[in-house]
Amino acid sequence: MKKIKVALIGAGLRGINYLEYALQHPGELEVVAVAEPVQQRRENFKARHGLADEMCFEHWDEFFAKPKLADAVLICTQDQQHFEPTMKALQAGYHVLLEKPMSPDPEECIRMGEMASKAGLVFSICHVLRYTPFFTTLKELLTKGAIGKLMAIQHNENVGYWHQAHSFVRGNWRRKDESSPMILAKSCHDLDILLWLAGSECVNVSSFGSLSHFKSSEAPEGAPLRCLDGCPVADECLYYAPDIYLTEDTNWPTSAISDDMSYDARYKALQEGPYGKCVYHCDNDVVDHQVVNLEFANDVTAAFTMSAFTRDVSRTLKLMGTTGEIRGAMEKNEIEIIHFGSGKVERISFEDMGGHVGHGGGDMRLIKDFLKLVREDGNAQGLTSADHSVQSHLMAFAAEESRTSGEIISLKEFEQRYSIREEVK
Repeated sequence: MKKIKVALIGAGLRGINYLEYALQHPGELEVVAVAEPVQQRRENFKARHGLADEMCFEHWDEFFAKPKLADAVLICTQDQQHFEPTMKALQAGYHVLLEKPMSPDPEECIRMGEMASKAGLVFSICHVLRYTPFFTTLKELLTKGAIGKLMAIQHNENVGYWHQAHSFVRGNWRRKDESSPMILAKSCHDLDILLWLAGSECVNVSSFGSLSHFKSSEAPEGAPLRCLDGCPVADECLYYAPDIYLTEDTNWPTSAISDDMSYDARYKALQEGPYGKCVYHCDNDVVDHQVVNLEFANDVTAAFTMSAFTRDVSRTLKLMGTTGEIRGAMEKNEIEIIHFGSGKVERISFEDMGGHVGHGGGDMRLIKDFLKLVREDGNAQGLTSADHSVQSHLMAFAAEESRTSGEIISLKEFEQRYSIREEVK
């Protein structure tokens, strides 16, 4: 088996997690370079993978200025920093695995897909849910007609009140102008899964939602701008930062607030950084709840709800067919198949495959599939190739436009609009 050499651009938590595969399977994957602007992250990654000094770069431009150093590149930068390194990687002849979302700009999504197609290179998107045993089993059940013809889907992404506060109120994905709309940043996974399960092109999209709770009008009386500034409701607030980030548990989400996990460094991060701000006095503008309605060309309909106001971080869904229904809870590792007429109920259980951080086992399966595609030199198509991912991204962009305009969006017209803009350029 050919060992694949890869470089990482963006050594944040996602990139680090994906490339644990190289440490677990050194005969299949070798990390040979990293480009990361934060020195501490760059040094940590260098030490973990035994990289030479000359293979560690502060900026991706330095990496691409060198002769080709690897077979493939993993791009795990922030959302708005996906397009430029992806285009440069494809132009330089690298196969690419890109963290989702592809881009916060529909035109850039389309252009990246076209570039990969012309270059004949592997261009996979990290829609890891397609690789989980949970969703793979659901797809297999639908394909073999376990509930007859699929008619409708109900799907919930239960974000979790604490996860919303960490990532989408205080964190990197709190503002549309700095990252992307929440329906894209958090739920392009889910829209991609709905497209996959429906088994047909999406034709119409409508959506409603808003930022209703995490805003200044909902702040308790006397709440300061920062939790450490003498908050009068510290003992009862669900989001009091020291209770979340200054405990003995330094795993995620605490690991996101500082590269130094000492108590003093974390305390300073709460004094100076975004994670110490009162959740009702942040500069966030993304929604905290949203619903999306989807119509597919094969008459399947789907209703998707994303909500911050849940205890657990989980995905739950119901698939309704002509001869039965399927109920599933990803984080409980359970699927239930109910047959009409006979009333027979089948249950499928899975072992715990890594929970939230590992996306139920999807992360490592994604990497394994990407390496297989690279070995085949782009002559096969993976589950998350760009032509699949572009449409599910456009579904998210259309949902956000519908939410803000109040109109039903024809996805074909929406895509044509952005394709025409690209042609004009």
